[in-house]
Amino acid sequence: MLSLQPIFMDNPTLIPDIQMVDLKAQLKALRAEIDHGIQEILDSGAFIKGPPVKAFQKDLSAFLNGAHVTPCANGTDALQIALMALDLKEGDEVITTPFTFVATAEVIELLKLKTVFIDIEPGTFNMDTKQLESLISPKTKVILPVHLFGQCSNMDQIMEVAEKHQLFVVEDNAQSIGSVYQFSDGRKVLSGTIGHIGCTSFYPSKNLGAFGDAGAVFTMNEEFATAIDSIANHGQSERYMYGKIGINSRMDSFQAVVLNAKLKELCRYNQSRQYAAGVYNKELAGIEAIELPVNHPSSSHVYHQYTLRVKDGKRDALKAHLQEKRVPSMIYYPYPLHLQEAYKHLGYQKGDFPVTEQSCHEVLSLPMHSELSDTQLNYICESIKSFFN
Repeated sequence: MLSLQPIFMDNPTLIPDIQMVDLKAQLKALRAEIDHGIQEILDSGAFIKGPPVKAFQKDLSAFLNGAHVTPCANGTDALQIALMALDLKEGDEVITTPFTFVATAEVIELLKLKTVFIDIEPGTFNMDTKQLESLISPKTKVILPVHLFGQCSNMDQIMEVAEKHQLFVVEDNAQSIGSVYQFSDGRKVLSGTIGHIGCTSFYPSKNLGAFGDAGAVFTMNEEFATAIDSIANHGQSERYMYGKIGINSRMDSFQAVVLNAKLKELCRYNQSRQYAAGVYNKELAGIEAIELPVNHPSSSHVYHQYTLRVKDGKRDALKAHLQEKRVPSMIYYPYPLHLQEAYKHLGYQKGDFPVTEQSCHEVLSLPMHSELSDTQLNYICESIKSFFN
């Protein structure tokens, strides 16, 4: 790639406008379809669970190779609904990672279950499955892997341990929709449809994002599908008949219009992200103080985030340098969950999850979205190189 940094330095007005996530640029190609769909909703008055929601439910099911899909209000609700569908008892244990957005652990605690944390792998940032067996107790009921930043956890090992101990697997698929896992026997399965239940978020910045909050739960199991549908709708089995305790979590029709339009483009979006990641990988290779993202050999990566490790205590200085260069960056996540005030009751101490804790001091995510241009990517890479030169 031709270096453009001297041109930018000579004429700062040429510095490209770079967004961490550029939703406006993504909207341009879909504006007419979305505007038409929104106008139809306004004309019909079918604001909640209208025809667009049913269409999205059907199309996402087809994308997920026939999984039953329950649209809901957001990704946090999706996780809660999934756990509620398993008929767990107070105190039952759920194994998950402390290196994730808080919603993953939050719903476990809200349901009066017990969060059991497991450390992450230093390369993929996903659950270190080698530690799973040592954490299983008679109260363990669920393994909840978080497919972080866009690739699957080691699902061969997770499913093997789950089957051995008769545990449920609920996938937090909020960041990896569209990624594919290849099992050791050659089977290829879409993330979120590997375990018993998958959950996702359609928060606007996600690979498949709405214009507000939205989420979905999916499963290949008909019994779970029936329970999930009921729980998401106040526990109704039929109108005004309540067989379960449920919640009110519905997708509105406006979000479904947006998601219908974007779902058709999801593969292209993911391919664009993979292209951008390829540029980063090539241009940033060889910088000793940086560790590039590690791809799990069995999973494709859809790069919800492109996350570096910046060693030698240089992460914050690099972030400040990029800000001066007008390059946005983010830290996902600056604080591990096991050391947060809300989770102190679990009894964990500093040092219990060393890889997680080190990651919180080293990770830095670069701009990543489907509309990044070569000029923008070049400028980002040259700005990083200039810090280390």
